[in-house]
Amino acid sequence: MTNLFNYIPKDSPVHKLTGATKLAALLLLSFASMTTFDTRFLAGITILTFIMFGVSKIRFREVKALLWFTFVFMVLNNLLIYLFEPEQGVMLYGARHEICRLFGRYTLTQEQLFYHLNVILKYLCMIPLVILFVSTTNPSEFAASLNRIGVNYKICYAVSLALRYIPDIQREYHDISISLQARGVEMTKKEKLFKRLKNIVTILFPLIITSMARIETVSNAMELRSFGKNKKRTWYEARPFLPADIAVIVVSALLLVLSISLNFVNGGRFYNPFV
Repeated sequence: MTNLFNYIPKDSPVHKLTGATKLAALLLLSFASMTTFDTRFLAGITILTFIMFGVSKIRFREVKALLWFTFVFMVLNNLLIYLFEPEQGVMLYGARHEICRLFGRYTLTQEQLFYHLNVILKYLCMIPLVILFVSTTNPSEFAASLNRIGVNYKICYAVSLALRYIPDIQREYHDISISLQARGVEMTKKEKLFKRLKNIVTILFPLIITSMARIETVSNAMELRSFGKNKKRTWYEARPFLPADIAVIVVSALLLVLSISLNFVNGGRFYNPFV
């Protein structure tokens, strides 16, 4: 069964950080990546992201489905950018160094390739960070750390349930799929694509029914335990903030400041090596 957006338990320094720390780092680094098109900065964040992947001990094969989806979307995005505006890089960088002419209005320029490189770096900065956050964050501990920094525990618990429910949905989907295949409904690559998609749609109705039943069960269990009666609650997975947590937040904040300052140094969001 393919795992999507699942917590993958490992013994690594990234896993030992609190959920609130990883959320803060994710937001700060995402804002830092979004506020600039400085290629040097984006390349640095990309290298940092892959280093964090190595430190977290998360193997690429464990998240390959998400990485493949990101790769396909990245390729399509770059392709559409070029199809609709093949001179976007020329307009942005104010220079033109033609490499070759393809056909019609489509030419290949150094500026356009450099712009596409920046777009790819944007994806490599942000998407792996999201995957890393989800894969290394225990939902219960994440809720506890959010509550520790002042978020209402009801909201924290809702977030925890949502994150924990994702693998449950995947498991239910897999079980229903196996059950239908045992009844002769083909969903493998042996069937034609459109027929396979049609068969997959038949899973949705029983999946919705089982999901609603699970939600009702959880709601009744919480109500029987008087959830929400008190203003505070305790957490099994609560962890204190350590020096490593503070260091990660400080470094992420400094990178955001650096990203903003580069906009003033470069005279805009784009680093222009052509002038």
